[in-house]
Amino acid sequence: MTFSIVARCPRTKQVGIAAVTAVPAVGKLLTWAYPRTGAIATQAWINPYLGHDGITKLREGLDAKQALDAVVLQDPDRDIRQVGIVDGQGNVAGWTGSKTSKWAGHITGPGYCVQGNLLVGHEPLHAMRDAFEADDGAPLAERLLTAIEAGEATGGDRRGANSATVYVIDTEVYPLWDLRVDDHKHPLKEVRRLYHVFEELVVPHIVRLPKRDDPHGQPEPQALA
Repeated sequence: MTFSIVARCPRTKQVGIAAVTAVPAVGKLLTWAYPRTGAIATQAWINPYLGHDGITKLREGLDAKQALDAVVLQDPDRDIRQVGIVDGQGNVAGWTGSKTSKWAGHITGPGYCVQGNLLVGHEPLHAMRDAFEADDGAPLAERLLTAIEAGEATGGDRRGANSATVYVIDTEVYPLWDLRVDDHKHPLKEVRRLYHVFEELVVPHIVRLPKRDDPHGQPEPQALA
């Protein structure tokens, strides 16, 4: 029902997830991330606790594979789950249960994992991998979006697309990027439009907000008027 990518930017240390699916609200339960700790996509027949508990394991010091092994082992229905994890050091791990709907699989690479099920074939994952690797100097949010656009262009979910998300965590527990389109005929086109809106009007404001080590932040002059 879904294809997604989890990744870490070695330059900024940001972590994030992007995903597309044929049903509404892919971003609601699939995306899990914590600053400097990692990001998780949990999909197929979603068990949200794979994301919640996986982040907890990463925060306890486990690496991506150790965290994945731990949460998958405790899930009695692991065969119908799919998970991708990247940790705060860029280690990655993926799980595709033996009973996930075909075509299903995952691919890992340096600092990223792409995964999908109910796909037209392996082509969307290869396209996502290639697109993500093509420009490692671009912002993480842009690379994630470009990756899922490439997956969609090669067929993506064989039932079509209805919702999409791009979610990126920087240094704070609140997201730097949180793009969600929950019920749309062309969700990726709408996410791309929103990307440009956020790039110009939202993200510059977010980077000025209070932080754990800077509770004042950088108030904008008009906010003090």
